[in-house]
Amino acid sequence: MSAGRGDRGPRPTVVVIGGGFAGAGLAFQLARRAPGDYRIVVFEPREKLGCGVAYSTTDPAHRINVPASRMSFVPSDPCHFDRWLKADGELRRDPDAKLPDGRAFPRRAVFGRYASETIEPYLLRGDIEHRCATAASVRRSPRGGYLVTDEDGHEIAADVVAFAATHPTPAPPESFEPLVGDPRLVVDTQDRAALDAIDPDARVLIVGTGLTMADIAASLEARGHRGQITAVSRRGLLSRGHTTQTGDEYGAFSTEPSLTARALVRRIRRTITAAAAEGKPWQHVMDAVRNQGPLIWTALPLRERRIIARRLRPFWDVHRFRVAPQVEAAVERLRASGQLTLMRGEPIAAGRSGRSVSVDIKLKGGGRFYGDFDAILLATGPAHRKLSETSPLAAGLVSQGLVRLDPVGLGFEVDGQSVAIGADGKPSPALWIVGPLARATFGELMGLPEVARHAEFVAGAIIRASPESAAAEAPALELA
Repeated sequence: MSAGRGDRGPRPTVVVIGGGFAGAGLAFQLARRAPGDYRIVVFEPREKLGCGVAYSTTDPAHRINVPASRMSFVPSDPCHFDRWLKADGELRRDPDAKLPDGRAFPRRAVFGRYASETIEPYLLRGDIEHRCATAASVRRSPRGGYLVTDEDGHEIAADVVAFAATHPTPAPPESFEPLVGDPRLVVDTQDRAALDAIDPDARVLIVGTGLTMADIAASLEARGHRGQITAVSRRGLLSRGHTTQTGDEYGAFSTEPSLTARALVRRIRRTITAAAAEGKPWQHVMDAVRNQGPLIWTALPLRERRIIARRLRPFWDVHRFRVAPQVEAAVERLRASGQLTLMRGEPIAAGRSGRSVSVDIKLKGGGRFYGDFDAILLATGPAHRKLSETSPLAAGLVSQGLVRLDPVGLGFEVDGQSVAIGADGKPSPALWIVGPLARATFGELMGLPEVARHAEFVAGAIIRASPESAAAEAPALELA
């Protein structure tokens, strides 16, 4: 850790764009590891830092989908949140959060409050500045570095820029274009008011069957929804649940890692079979794959990474991103009663039909389904690949040649230090990408533990890249 700048002159300015978990984590790590060395400014329109899309929700049905004992804002202190949670008293206020086996799955807003309270002392001391605004543009400065302008035209000069605005809203499928702007098409299902506005007897279509669908279903049930709910996706895959069986991860995948997607899948399946023979659940195997993910991913050629991203990611997602037991129980109740129906297929056309919306769904295996619905809710996940189309800021970065889309189709291309690769194929000086948009290089970066470690990694890279790093060099961090 740096001992502070002393009399070394003006501090470099680091501007972090996006104050969700990734951006706040980066700011926190810089302030913690190099106190006083940088002026750290975070552009985030939300009132609190550290919450982002996921943890800003106020819906009481939304819960963290990982046990609290495995969640932390501080990677070096994995029990940080667990201790905070027990001291805070939230488990007494929300008895449903704790299961009989001792695991706790509190509401997501609680984790958001924890994250914002963890970073708050640095804000109060002035180590981190929160600009409660949206960054509108970033451009190279004639004097070096960058100029960052917010939506009101206020400008700040930055020596370093870290782009951490990584969770755009879902992009409506082309088949829903005739409904764009219609209140019956809900694109942002994190908006609690949008769900509150749905009539209890409405016929609801949810597009997507993963974690977001499960959250929506649990939210509707908690509101006393009576109408039929239909969820559709191409494969009809539901997010799997957690095991109640304790134990360590099972399997070695980073030793002589597989070089093709096919070989990797076969290896995982063989390991699951071997684990079952020893009485161990598949979840322990997938935990091993997740934790060894960076080494597994970097060993794969580009062609194989593309195959995984395009063909296998849905299967990975439903096993890797598990549903909270309370939410899983709500989905099971709705399915058992017949109120929730799952469908394998793809909406290919939609239009207004009087007071309802008609949707034409091409079913998996052949056949069609034509249905009328009162509300359509998107649960297809963040549209990372379309960020340069939906975000003027990202579009500006692309048009200037400061960043380019990665060849896998997951976000932006970065080098091994997470520095953005420009249109010329070279790293853009002092422009870092933090969080999920760097997945094509680093592999799994959607889960909170991985994002926390990546933010810590990037903080170390920024400190090492400082002209004065020889005097205050931070140790390199491993993403494994």
